[in-house]
Amino acid sequence: MINLTIGGVPEHFNYPWYLTLKNKEYAKQNINLRWKDFPGGTGQMNAALRNSEIDIAIILTEGIIKDIGEGNPSKIVQTFVKSPLVWGIHVAANSSFQQISDLEHATIAISRFGSGSHLMAIVNAYNNGWDINNLQFKVVGDLEGGIEALTNGEADYFMWEHFTTKPLVDNKTFRRIGNCPTPWPCFVIAVRDTILEKYPKEITAILNIINIKTATFKNIENIDEILSKRYQQKIEDVQKWLSITEWESEKPVSEELIDEIQNKMMLFNVIDTKADAGKFIKNMYI
Repeated sequence: MINLTIGGVPEHFNYPWYLTLKNKEYAKQNINLRWKDFPGGTGQMNAALRNSEIDIAIILTEGIIKDIGEGNPSKIVQTFVKSPLVWGIHVAANSSFQQISDLEHATIAISRFGSGSHLMAIVNAYNNGWDINNLQFKVVGDLEGGIEALTNGEADYFMWEHFTTKPLVDNKTFRRIGNCPTPWPCFVIAVRDTILEKYPKEITAILNIINIKTATFKNIENIDEILSKRYQQKIEDVQKWLSITEWESEKPVSEELIDEIQNKMMLFNVIDTKADAGKFIKNMYI
């Protein structure tokens, strides 16, 4: 039995992984795949890939591209969710900020530098014509830290996935004043280089199993009710999320897509230089 550890955010996007693990589908391929939750998100997972705490990550596209460019010894093997991620822009419910333009000089809560909440704050600033060099950040660790920072006034706004934070908007912890969708597919599957070299067949088997599950995921009976109960969200919010979310199946990431994303990231001042697209990807479907 091959032991491998996979990490991801504890959110509805990753429920297909939970189902395949629950059904012991990887064990049938002689793979002991263990899941590790990363509530801190992409920055936390990048660190975990670098220190070999995990072997595989379901990770935000922009975060892993930036980190591989900065030396993370991993490769993207496939897009996982090909639709954009909708980032909600949140302030405290009692905040005086009313619209996105009010936030130009405000302090931004981010989970950590290099995280999606950090990089998308830069994208949002670019979209609004703000000086990116003047942005002020407060590192808060995760969503719970974001709640605390906004409630205590240590930061002014916080960007996190729209549907994950919807219950916090409903209960008036947060007030959402806008959205910022990613201008690229949102989640990819990344694997450490040493694991790809040592266990290529096992990684391909894992991809095959999860791709079969995501291809039929929306057809699971009462999936909206299951997700609503598990993630404590209103069923109409889950239904809307399902309607706009598309998973990828059995398709390698192209060098053209990596180049296109890097071009946008340079435009947004998220990265300083482009690297050869082949540095970022490994095609497991040859």
